[in-house]
Amino acid sequence: MAFVKLYREKLKENYRFLDQIFKSRDIQWGVVSKMLCGNEIYLKEIIALGVKEIHDSRASNLQKIKSLDPEIQTVYIKPPAKRSIEAIVRYADVSFNTEIYTIQLLSKEAQKQNKVHKIIIMIEMGDLREGVMGEELVEFYGEVLSLPNIEIRGIGTNLNCLSGVMPTQDKLIQLSLYKQLIEAKFNIHIPWVSGGTSVAIPLILKNARPMAVNHFRIGEALFFGKDLFTGETIEGMYNDVFKLYSEIIEITEKPDTPTGELGENVAGNTFSIEQTEDFGRTSLRAILDIGLLDMQPQYISPEDGDITIIDASSDMLVIDISYSKKEYKVGDLVSFNLKYMAALYLLNSDYIEKKIE
Repeated sequence: MAFVKLYREKLKENYRFLDQIFKSRDIQWGVVSKMLCGNEIYLKEIIALGVKEIHDSRASNLQKIKSLDPEIQTVYIKPPAKRSIEAIVRYADVSFNTEIYTIQLLSKEAQKQNKVHKIIIMIEMGDLREGVMGEELVEFYGEVLSLPNIEIRGIGTNLNCLSGVMPTQDKLIQLSLYKQLIEAKFNIHIPWVSGGTSVAIPLILKNARPMAVNHFRIGEALFFGKDLFTGETIEGMYNDVFKLYSEIIEITEKPDTPTGELGENVAGNTFSIEQTEDFGRTSLRAILDIGLLDMQPQYISPEDGDITIIDASSDMLVIDISYSKKEYKVGDLVSFNLKYMAALYLLNSDYIEKKIE
């Protein structure tokens, strides 16, 4: 069985690095755990770091977090669906919202549960995912203020997740101006101005963040140490908190070119044969016990740089080990570094064992 391994000490170092960045700048932050897909083994590792606030996009995952540590502040990071209102109020201390109708439902349910439910009002700032349009924000805010059992914890925005719009100093200044406008209009204080996710870390490191933006939601940087502006690893962080290991189940010298009438494979791709100088070449191919059911090949890369990924079917991955300096044999493990989307697939698969180093 293929498995994913979390390296505990690397996770701890990444957490310490980020916590120092935020604490030294008087910024509050929470860990985004949605990539862990509710895996209790890994959620316990996050809680053991001393995390006080965890964000997720599944109410069932927040339920697990509350069962592990009721004191952790849980945040639901997408606008709630109507059918999940009861669970959101029960298991999320805070939720992100963009619809008056939904907040009215949260208000009614919070009254039933005798709770005060906190919300973040998300503002559209160019990425075209969730968010209230800026010109409608003041009226929207005024309507929410009158609802019982609802506390507006703050305002926020989301960038880069859909259209790839990057957070800039100008974007965060604009978010700060919304805070000033609302506070002046309603004579209130807004505790949180949530400026985004891991993609904003380079701005924070450059001290280009407006001081009013005082809250962030961090997942990818914690687990992969990635600067999402450059694609490089942030200096002082680890990019391999998670690794994939898969076992070789066959090694055979085979032609590079298939033979027979060609059609679409299981993924809907068609192999094309070109008469090049490499036509007729063979390679030493290894088959691994993992496939498209569990991951997508474009999101993983072999630690052995001399290995090439050829392709995958539903349950098997084919690699070329012809040029590797290591003499692989059947039963050996091949290790892979992961991108964010690879970890998301793997951790959501019941067929991939989860381990801790």
